[in-house]
Amino acid sequence: MSESLRLVIFRLDEQRYALPLAAVERIVRAASVIPLPDAPSIVLGMLDVEGRVLPVLDIRQRFGLRERDITPADQFLIARTAARAVILVVDEAQGVVERTRAEIISADRIVPGLERFQGVARLDDGLVLIHDLDRFLSLDEARALDEAMNQEAN
Repeated sequence: MSESLRLVIFRLDEQRYALPLAAVERIVRAASVIPLPDAPSIVLGMLDVEGRVLPVLDIRQRFGLRERDITPADQFLIARTAARAVILVVDEAQGVVERTRAEIISADRIVPGLERFQGVARLDDGLVLIHDLDRFLSLDEARALDEAMNQEAN
């Protein structure tokens, strides 16, 4: 039997995206974000989550969607990259689906330059882009974020 991948589906505006369930810690209601001076523009701020200070990332900006303020109806998706835990602001988490690896189309088979995505999965009602969270931040953004977080900790 083909290996399967469990995906957390979330929505930004009318587009759906996914992250591998293994990368997601949990989903919580949105809260007020504290600004993080000297952080890259992709960072909305930071939040204390049970004693851990985590950066809040603006995935709307990364995907070229219109900017908007965080609302109480939004949700925070707390996830892990290889280097850190982060918070993504999403409009709505829509659940978990399971697909076999054979059902997922690799991003490089679709179009070159989609390196921020692992691929595309077919759902019963359309396609969903599977995000590669480890490639979300550029090296420069990751370095600037580390410096800003370290300054804040001192």
